[in-house]
Amino acid sequence: MMASTESHQTNGGTKVRLSDIARQTGYSLATVSKALNGKGDISETARQAIDKALKDSGYVRRVSPERKQRTIEVVFKDFETIWALEVLRGIIRETKQYGINVMVAESGNRQHPDSSWVGGIIERQPIGAILVFSNLTDKERSTFQSHNIPFVVFDPSGNPALDDLSVQADNWMGGVIATRHLLELGHKRIGIITGPDEMLCSRARLDGYSAALAERGIPTSPELIAEGDFTTPGGYEGAMALLEDEQNRPTAIFAGSDLQAMGVYEAARQLKIRIPEDLSVIGFDDIQTAAYMGPALTTVRQPLQDMASTAARMIIDTTEGRQIQKRVILSTSLVVRDSTQRLAHAKA
Repeated sequence: MMASTESHQTNGGTKVRLSDIARQTGYSLATVSKALNGKGDISETARQAIDKALKDSGYVRRVSPERKQRTIEVVFKDFETIWALEVLRGIIRETKQYGINVMVAESGNRQHPDSSWVGGIIERQPIGAILVFSNLTDKERSTFQSHNIPFVVFDPSGNPALDDLSVQADNWMGGVIATRHLLELGHKRIGIITGPDEMLCSRARLDGYSAALAERGIPTSPELIAEGDFTTPGGYEGAMALLEDEQNRPTAIFAGSDLQAMGVYEAARQLKIRIPEDLSVIGFDDIQTAAYMGPALTTVRQPLQDMASTAARMIIDTTEGRQIQKRVILSTSLVVRDSTQRLAHAKA
């Protein structure tokens, strides 16, 4: 949790910070905030101790217009995947400790939510919104600001505006470490199934793949690149395209997402290609089912729940007047399981 910089004038003119009250009473900043906002999910002992400390310090409670509900709205293009569920879990993990509700909407596409959702959120007056992939127009951004509704772009599909709040993973490095792992296992003919070309994260993973190949002096081959859409059917179609020529098949595939890796598994099953004996496969995301695939999937861990918790916390901190970092990029890491192995006859 970020340290509080929120301060209020006392009747005597000095400033009191909520972090000072937390330190004085021994309770967490979240508990102090709940007591201050009248939330019921703390003990009466804690409430009385915090109220006494606030009163003794001369703390003046800031009066703000009452919103219809303490809610954060999350808008997805669709909510049909395990990936989306992982994101929602992370948001709920953060908001429940503040007694904040979460509302989920399916709206628009990867670039922009429907205008009906944009109009509706102004009427509903949540404390903030999380836009998965999509972003707002300049006019809509101005409208949100005028109604004091902060928003965070989660895993932006394009470059967010300088003043926008955003959170994402280090997709470029994820592409690098996935490809380096396959190279270290002796693979040189490595296929990749990307996400949609218009998405920033997809291009970054592809660039990381190309950079890792270049480190070994291996050129990027267009015939080893298939564009997908981060879905299982997209992974299946991309794998069939890469594997259809038996004489020129890649010995490994970087699937670009765990859902696409599932599609690669199905294509390999139909073509009677063994994983990992005949084909090494690596995914991206580390969703919950990755460890239970047969064989268990080697993947790049994108900390989805941590990213989502961070997005929710950015909204909470903004509404409570704390200073925050506007752009957050979280690290990716390699999780080695059973779907990759050293290429036969490759040097150790």
